Amino acid sequence: MVTPYPPRHDGLAQYAVQEVKELRRAGHDVTVLSPEPSAGHEHLDFHLSRGLLALAKRVSAYDRVIIQFHPATFYRLPITPAERRRVALGFLVVAALSRELEFRVHEFDIAGAHGTTLDARLTRAMWRAVDRLTVHTATERDGLAAAFELPAARIDVREHGAHFEARSALTRDDARDELGLSHGEYIFLCIGFIQSSKGFDRAVRAFGRLASPPARLHIVGSVRAELYDEERHLEDLEALVERTPGVELHTGYVSDDRFDTWIIAADVVVCPYRFIWSSGVIERARLYERPVIASNVGGLADQLPAGGVVVDDDGALVRAMRRFVGDDREPTGLDAASGGEWCAGEALDRADVMRTIQSRAAALLSSPRPTRHTTGPRIAAPWCAGFRPCRRRRRSRRDRARRCSSVP
Repeated sequence: MVTPYPPRHDGLAQYAVQEVKELRRAGHDVTVLSPEPSAGHEHLDFHLSRGLLALAKRVSAYDRVIIQFHPATFYRLPITPAERRRVALGFLVVAALSRELEFRVHEFDIAGAHGTTLDARLTRAMWRAVDRLTVHTATERDGLAAAFELPAARIDVREHGAHFEARSALTRDDARDELGLSHGEYIFLCIGFIQSSKGFDRAVRAFGRLASPPARLHIVGSVRAELYDEERHLEDLEALVERTPGVELHTGYVSDDRFDTWIIAADVVVCPYRFIWSSGVIERARLYERPVIASNVGGLADQLPAGGVVVDDDGALVRAMRRFVGDDREPTGLDAASGGEWCAGEALDRADVMRTIQSRAAALLSSPRPTRHTTGPRIAAPWCAGFRPCRRRRRSRRDRARRCSSVP
């Protein structure tokens, strides 16, 4: 499996580690190759051509190769025609040498998919060369098929949470005791990385329009990377929270167990995203049977658990939150000052989608990376117990000659 992997704080890494565990439980022998030093067995830098070529040399030894595909893992920024050619050619070689190649598609680069340019033709050829393609929702399947002119029948839909498992057996009261929350309050929860695309500010504005019995909105998470735009968004969110009674902001990275404790403690999980393809938060809410309010973007409508509500604009978000707390009044006075309307069913703007993908990729690439290990285990964590040390020291010709001469 080729994927980002823990200890990286990343939704894709968490998704992958759960799939690896499931494959191993089923009796498969799984080798993990990550784009940076991790708890996986090997790592290669796929932003260099030699990284994809080194992958191509390895794949023939395996019965099946799974690529957890995200543009940030393989493309250098900005994504130019030359960059698309480099990645497409690399994967065409990988496909030719693999016994079975599968792309588990989490996001994809729409720009450059159409047209007669060499990079567009090579990119379409890359996607056609893959033996199996999987996405998380029917909406993503239709988008991928349209973008790269693929038969929809070639693309399987695999639930985002297919390998997810509950990490906690706490009751709601136990979870609230652990978090120091009141038992008598109705709790809305926004959780995950704090960034403008998540739209947590929309939930704050909507909550500010409730006039209900005791209710609170908790926002839990951290900024993914130290980028100016996201740091500024956090500052704006902090200011908005300060002037909105009943809202609390908890910043900092949340461990897996703590993440689930927050979901168990909540009455409703709110996902007011501006842009996303599919959501691991929704899948974890499903595990603990928590209803979800989600914006109508990406494939979220296909993901919602029973009792969930899809909303198209600010007014619908306010109405949904009011219904959950038993307040059926119609919201009034929504205007630009309160966030305006969003998700109004407009056609997808491919250029805007790519700007979002590239900004996400920039955040991933600029975040601190673990240092290389030359001796000892790669990381002192449960995932890598028993792994052999990684030794990457270059040997001089004299060292290699001496080593060879000492072998009988």
